[in-house]
Amino acid sequence: MTDAAGRGNVVLVHGGFVDGSGWQGVYDALTADGYRVAVVQNPTLSLEGDVAATRQVIEGMPGPVTLVGHSYGGVVITEAGNHPKVNALVYIAAFAPDKGESVGTLIADPPPGAPVPPILPPADGFLFLDRDRFAASFAGDLPSAQAAFMADSQVPWGVDALGGAVSQPAWRTKRSWYLIATDDRMIPPPAQHAMSERIGARTVEVAASHSVYVSQPAAVADLVKQAADS
Repeated sequence: MTDAAGRGNVVLVHGGFVDGSGWQGVYDALTADGYRVAVVQNPTLSLEGDVAATRQVIEGMPGPVTLVGHSYGGVVITEAGNHPKVNALVYIAAFAPDKGESVGTLIADPPPGAPVPPILPPADGFLFLDRDRFAASFAGDLPSAQAAFMADSQVPWGVDALGGAVSQPAWRTKRSWYLIATDDRMIPPPAQHAMSERIGARTVEVAASHSVYVSQPAAVADLVKQAADS
């Protein structure tokens, strides 16, 4: 998926509770290899708003785009990936919903024994993770100081974003890749396996937490390159 601008164009979309700065390691690895990369800063108020923000970034790229999403960002790319510039989708420990599904529906019935994300009750229409349980659930393989910073700099995640349902899943018409984080305690690995199989993704497994894109940026960048170069 190369063009005159370089090896290709990549757009990175973050999930809930965090902002786009966590992509820096992946960004650095990709740009060092000649890819043009942009990071979406989702408002995280609603799925519709996040899709609109992502489409703006896609439209600003000079050619075909590989669209990458982490966690809730997978829902965003599933809808925004219908943009005609998008040639490939890459899910990084992400939700990959079908038509009519949302994060809310996908987490409504966890399998027995699966870890339950420590999401606090909504406050004024927004969600946060329990600060004291953030590291163990979201960032178990990051240095404790970094995980504490992430816990204390959480982005309020709108309840409307959690409930935003996909209307047209792009993976039905676009090629997809999926990275499963085998030590994830936010999205159970068996659920990641099931979603990756359902969408027919080319799949790799990495021994990492939900923050795999922060803890192992080289592995994430390698999968993105596979998608971008295919």
